[in-house]
Amino acid sequence: MASVNTNYGAMVALQQLNNTNSQLESVQSRINTGLKVGSAKDNGAIFAIAQGMRSDVAGFGVVQESLDRVSSTVDVGIAAGEAISDLLIDMKEKALSAADSSLTTTQRSAFNEDFKALRDQITTIVSNAEFNGVNLINNSTAGIEALASADGGSSITVQDENLSLGGGVITLAATASLSSAGVASAAVSTIETSLNNLNQALARLGTASKSLSVHSDFITKLNDVTEKGIGNLVDADLAKESAKLQALQTKQQLGVQALSIANSSAGIALSFFR
Repeated sequence: MASVNTNYGAMVALQQLNNTNSQLESVQSRINTGLKVGSAKDNGAIFAIAQGMRSDVAGFGVVQESLDRVSSTVDVGIAAGEAISDLLIDMKEKALSAADSSLTTTQRSAFNEDFKALRDQITTIVSNAEFNGVNLINNSTAGIEALASADGGSSITVQDENLSLGGGVITLAATASLSSAGVASAAVSTIETSLNNLNQALARLGTASKSLSVHSDFITKLNDVTEKGIGNLVDADLAKESAKLQALQTKQQLGVQALSIANSSAGIALSFFR
């Protein structure tokens, strides 16, 4: 039946064309953004999961920064401790030389001056072993913490090591000198004890540094795996979308042709009255 009031064929063709245009718009959006789920309207559940994982990735970045800061602080402390260890060895040598009873007063005084210069250098090193405003070896802090998880619920703590003269590690007094052979001999023993204590302190700092490094590597890997997981959820397959685009463009052209044919069908009614 030919009718000028109702053109059902055109209605159907228009519906199909609108559907094709909608699909084409969706494919073009995926190609432009590289995402198959770019907003909640694309897939609410997947979008919510991806956003949660993106939050974790952001948290991992903060954790990595925290680990890097604390690791650098510990490394500065280790470098300072190693320098102090070298100084103590030199001081032991000076003290042992000054303990020789055959030395004259002038000769012992020369060793004493060298000894005090090395002693004061330890104080200088300790006071300057600072990173990001934190000194881990001058007894100014109980310790320093680094974030260990993206939610801030766990941390890694590195304890302070007091390497100041006269402290718990280096028992040699800040005023120590080699005024006599007996005093020099006693200083040798004190320095040996300080060296043993310092080696243990350096071992603790080294272990803490290793722990921070291992966790930093883990966070890096965890971040990479999480980002890959996000990509698996929301990234578009561009090769597949390209094929869809070509198919939909062809379908769109055919739809336009079909609508044109349907719209011209009403003209058939005129032939009945010729």
